[in-house]
Amino acid sequence: MIIVAIETSCDETAIAITKNGTLLSSLISSQIKTHANFGGVVPEIAARMHLEVIIPLIKEAMGKAKITPRNISALAVTYGPGLLPSLLVGVDTTKALSFAWNKPLIAVNHMEGHVISGIAGLKNKKNIFPLLCLTVSGGHTEIVLMKDYGEYTIVGKTLDDAAGEAFDKVATLLGLPYPGGPEISRMAHLGNSKAYQFARPLITKPGFDFSFSGLKSDVLRFVKKRKRALTYHEKRNVAASFQRAVVDVLLSKCTRAAKEFKPKTISLAGGVSANSLLRSEFTRTLSHAFPHATIAIPPKELSTDNAVMIAYVAEKKYKKKDFADLTLTANPNAML
Repeated sequence: MIIVAIETSCDETAIAITKNGTLLSSLISSQIKTHANFGGVVPEIAARMHLEVIIPLIKEAMGKAKITPRNISALAVTYGPGLLPSLLVGVDTTKALSFAWNKPLIAVNHMEGHVISGIAGLKNKKNIFPLLCLTVSGGHTEIVLMKDYGEYTIVGKTLDDAAGEAFDKVATLLGLPYPGGPEISRMAHLGNSKAYQFARPLITKPGFDFSFSGLKSDVLRFVKKRKRALTYHEKRNVAASFQRAVVDVLLSKCTRAAKEFKPKTISLAGGVSANSLLRSEFTRTLSHAFPHATIAIPPKELSTDNAVMIAYVAEKKYKKKDFADLTLTANPNAML
């Protein structure tokens, strides 16, 4: 079984090829430098850049994997959620290749890819369900209960800003360059996380939902009260204190959900899972609270957007003959 997977949900064109669970090739063309000039992703520019590189990237990935269209079992693509112009490039390209090469088409939800990436590194994937996954990215912050592959229930979600979105907005407040999340993490490493006590919305409230708009507003009020530009020292401490507040909220809700649902595996996924503090505190907190559960975190290269996670989901769908047809359309608001 050879899967060619295509991911274009935002600003990275990614191609991955797997054979029976083994990665043959993985390529990513990043647009970060271009969008940094605008302080964020411009959808129309992202789509044009996807168009420029997607076919050459597929050819390069197939060359590295030493395969031809004849060897391919199926083509998989992210159909949503994400930016509509970007998604359309991936979906339409994959549909065209599916028709031209007469290969099955597999539609993959981007968030399902992230959930799967959380357990991709586990050597033993038997007896891992039920699984609880904390998925944290720029557009989503969710706690997902996974009973089996393809069986998902969202038990907690953000009511406003996603955690990654809050990172980017606070980075802008501090005058840090795009992308903001890694910059906040870098500054926080140099600061004092106890310097300022920022809000931790909903942390003591029942349930598993999140809210980060109040935390973002708290940082904004802090900055405005100074009535002057923050010093470099203050920026470092704001970054550290803000990051600590986000991590506290994420871990508090995830711990509460794990106590409720008693999963065999607790995993972390999504772009923000590349954050060093979150990774270390997730492992420390959850392994201490649930010593009999398996704690799973993807390698950093599978934390951010990539096509490897799309291929892994597609392999499960291929075995079930869960194929799409050529009426497949991009859905920027797709849900699990």
